[in-house]
Amino acid sequence: MNHVGTVAPGCPAGRSPAALCALKWCCLLLTTLLAPLLSASDCLPIHEASRHVGETKCVTGKVIRVKVGTKGVHYLDFCEDQLSCPFTVVVFPSDLKDVGDIRRLAGRTIEVHGAVKLYDSRAEIILKRISQIAGGAALIPPLPKEYDVEKTGHYSAGRVRPTKKPAKTKATPNTSATYGNDVEGAEPPQ
Repeated sequence: MNHVGTVAPGCPAGRSPAALCALKWCCLLLTTLLAPLLSASDCLPIHEASRHVGETKCVTGKVIRVKVGTKGVHYLDFCEDQLSCPFTVVVFPSDLKDVGDIRRLAGRTIEVHGAVKLYDSRAEIILKRISQIAGGAALIPPLPKEYDVEKTGHYSAGRVRPTKKPAKTKATPNTSATYGNDVEGAEPPQ
């Protein structure tokens, strides 16, 4: 059987009819487009996270901003108004080396896996490892070596160096100084 002139782009000539090859391309295209939607179906939106406190779940949402709090704790905010937001992700300074540069997550839609906890009447997941983040955001770069978590100086986080004090110098006595009435070549007063 020869199908001259009926070959679809990307299909080898003479091996399959154009309709069958086109069907393969359509299936491949649909699978590529629907795969992200099907994998995200297991994740909860941020407003449903508070119903699953105490469970290990996947929560998905768009990171609006990454905020640094006191003592270097990082927060991923999913709402413009942080105080009214029902969910947040917390990264402690000691976990930043395992998570990476989370500042790059701002503006991205992420899926976070972990135990949903309640803190200050708001659901949260504590991010400890990069493997807890799925989706396109999983390829964030490592934290820069010069990044100072607490921004207290130019030293890296975790290194404490004492301040340098100027060295104390001992004063050397002046051998040519005169003391009292002991002046050379002068007559004592009478």
